[in-house]
Amino acid sequence: MGVLIHGELLSHDTDVVHGFSCLGPDGRPLDLGTGVPTGAWSWVARELSLPGASVARLHQVHGDAVASVDVGGDAGMADALWTDQPGLLLAVRVADCVPVVVAGDGRVGAIHAGWRGVAAGVVPAALAAMGGADRAVVGPCICVEHYEVGEEVVAGIAAAGVPEACFVDRERGPRPHVDLRAAVAWQLESNGVSRVEVLPHCTFSDPRLPSYRRDGPRSWRMAGLIGLKPR
Repeated sequence: MGVLIHGELLSHDTDVVHGFSCLGPDGRPLDLGTGVPTGAWSWVARELSLPGASVARLHQVHGDAVASVDVGGDAGMADALWTDQPGLLLAVRVADCVPVVVAGDGRVGAIHAGWRGVAAGVVPAALAAMGGADRAVVGPCICVEHYEVGEEVVAGIAAAGVPEACFVDRERGPRPHVDLRAAVAWQLESNGVSRVEVLPHCTFSDPRLPSYRRDGPRSWRMAGLIGLKPR
């Protein structure tokens, strides 16, 4: 695993750069949580071949609000953001939740989708706000094997229209296990995204990735990033 994880689907895209942060320049985990030094974002921008690009980021609240941005920096309280401005990077930060990057015709978006966000409909809200997308990469997140939950989680996601058969595993123990990335992929495909790549990396089982469930409050944050290349 390098300093950034990339999906194959968008890696061959001539208009888009993307990645999911992992390791920093010193080979140790790169914490991109709140209060991270500006230099860390500059380093990530260089790694994505957009040196000097500013990064738009959010105060994430596990809801369905979507921000439209055309400059970097603080984009307010929301869980998804999109832009049609070349040379600008979008970032969402996670430590078990699902980072999703999407691209359409001259537009890109980044989505933070924990179970509450999936239940709130942040994925379809983001796609509607940006006028649709046709390709997406679902990034590293906690996998079904390690995501044992209460029935309220199942009920919340099912109430958003996701079929239980798509995301619930009741064979692993007395409590259900939920496959968040399967639920997100279903929402993407159900809202017109024709090409969806789901990355296999599990944040809980891979020590090179952050997991709140594994490490608690001391867990760091990785970022899902996407941007349009300058024309």
